[in-house]
Amino acid sequence: MSTKDLPLKETAVLKGHEGAVLAARFNSDGNYCLSCGKDRTIRLWNPHRGIPIKTYKAHGREVRDVHVTSDNSKLSSCGGDRQVYYWDVSTGRVIRKFRGHDSEVNAVKFNEYSTVVVSAGYDQSVRAWDCRSHSTEPIQVIDTFTDSVMSICLTKTEIIAGSVDGSVRTFDIRVGREISDNLGQPVNCISLSNDGNCVLASCLDSTLRLLDRTSGELLQEYKGHTCKSFKMDCCLTNTDAHVVGGSEDGLIYFWDLVDASVTSSSRAHSSVVTSVSYHPKDNCMITASVDSTIRVWKT
Repeated sequence: MSTKDLPLKETAVLKGHEGAVLAARFNSDGNYCLSCGKDRTIRLWNPHRGIPIKTYKAHGREVRDVHVTSDNSKLSSCGGDRQVYYWDVSTGRVIRKFRGHDSEVNAVKFNEYSTVVVSAGYDQSVRAWDCRSHSTEPIQVIDTFTDSVMSICLTKTEIIAGSVDGSVRTFDIRVGREISDNLGQPVNCISLSNDGNCVLASCLDSTLRLLDRTSGELLQEYKGHTCKSFKMDCCLTNTDAHVVGGSEDGLIYFWDLVDASVTSSSRAHSSVVTSVSYHPKDNCMITASVDSTIRVWKT
């Protein structure tokens, strides 16, 4: 795949956030995206037309992560106010607030059926919440980490989490088994390859590491960017041909998955790139930054 197939052309700049944007995510069909940030808001956009649709306000402090259900009807968010919010997308109403984390919450994800939301926090725990229940108690707490949990991925049967303690841990929910892979460096983001076989982990030594999901074997390392003190996303392109990551100097990097060479590095923002999200089907991505913008990129 040459660089002409990579989304390097900026097609829209989404403006509205005041202050750093901490996460931006496509919805499941890629028609919309959500962003959240320091200004305590969550925003829904049509990135392809570059227009804002709705703003969600309820958080008392910065919003660090947001995830929308596969049918686009509900969203979940978390942040500095230690709570996990469960929203109705169309009305903008908060359906429920889940309280239980003792500190800021870094990440949220819905399960495949959108019945459970899983959150990860500075309190060294991962918690699962039942969206259908009126109880605000978590249905599961995983607290085997020894430092802040920064990022989570879910499969049908597993919760995978990356922590500042240097581990990527996989919990099989059906049998209650935990497998831990220690990377020896603080992990600030993880994402799954689209074929589900690999975990990509961003570490604070400015290295992305690709792990085999079944064996835990380190398959490849990707370097060139700067990642030392910020939570920054990483992901794979939708064909799994390239690894994508942001950098603290505002650049976006694409690496060849197999040989780890830098296919492209280009300026995307004027400050730290906090978030990258790849479109589920098309060669398109969105990036978010401390510079308060979200940018849309196409081929």
